[in-house]
Amino acid sequence: MTEKVARRGLLVGGAVLLATGCTSNQPTAQPSAQNSAPAPAPAGGNDQPGTRVVIGFSAPAADHGWIAAIAKNAESTAKRYTDVDFKPVEPTNDINAQISAVESLIAAKVNALVILPNDGRQLNQVALQATAAGIPVVNLDRIFPDKLAYRTWIGGDNYGMGVAAGHYIGRKLKAKGVADPVIVEIQGIATLPLTQDRSRGFADALKTYGFDVTASQDAQFTVETGNKVAANLLQAHKKIDALWNHDDDQGVGVLAAIREAGRDEFFMVGGAGSANAMREIQSGASVLEATVTYSPTMASSAIRLARLIAQGKGMSDLVENQVPQSITLASETITKENVQKYLPLGFES
Repeated sequence: MTEKVARRGLLVGGAVLLATGCTSNQPTAQPSAQNSAPAPAPAGGNDQPGTRVVIGFSAPAADHGWIAAIAKNAESTAKRYTDVDFKPVEPTNDINAQISAVESLIAAKVNALVILPNDGRQLNQVALQATAAGIPVVNLDRIFPDKLAYRTWIGGDNYGMGVAAGHYIGRKLKAKGVADPVIVEIQGIATLPLTQDRSRGFADALKTYGFDVTASQDAQFTVETGNKVAANLLQAHKKIDALWNHDDDQGVGVLAAIREAGRDEFFMVGGAGSANAMREIQSGASVLEATVTYSPTMASSAIRLARLIAQGKGMSDLVENQVPQSITLASETITKENVQKYLPLGFES
């Protein structure tokens, strides 16, 4: 894919709990460093060394904080298992290059594949090739449209991410007694299904309060475009009551535009849960009051799931003998009241 994409909706805590469920019944310790994968549970059950497996990994180029954290979490988790050989391919934003990279992993006959596609539709065929070759695919985040293309999908709840943002904004505006508010939405890449799901969830939640989105524009998940789009929206609307920005990475540019314009009459909600967004929230001196999570720790869980599938194991916290076909992580709302709890899991933009 030629666009620089990231993306992502999850819940930070949910990903950690899921990772625990993949290995043992013991609680997983919180990571002490940002961008680190969740700490492994004490050895036992599925965490004990088993059949040695090779796990191939493909993702977009790490030119975005969230994607960089995805790659780091996947690698660090794989290294914790003595029975896993981690085989990543060169990350790229070029669709054809990613297809070729995945084909090289198929030719290498890896035991399992973890793929975060630049675009699920455009990489659907190569994922089907892997499946046809007997290689189970763990589809991370951006989903392949054909369920035959993957063994298990794991990712965040994009619709739920929009719902969480909508409820935060709706409740606050209702509490303030604001009638007919001006609500602005800054999306990621408008053509991606994940962006469309986020916007749909946001609109649906706002409707429960009798509100609608006044203006919406996409910002391509980049700091530069986020800055430009925010500046245009601020110029077009002399008064705004609330703003939801889908992505904390592009939010760096959005916040810069807001500061440059000297605007502070509204409050803002972010998306994903970056460390810099959490620090803004923690300061209490920013229009950014909250962010709804979509954590890259899902990559750690994807590696654990790929290992279990390749070894023919299920999740020890479940009765079933096989790993589920899909796992959707939750989206939580981070505010000044609970930011300290989530800050250690934030990724740097």
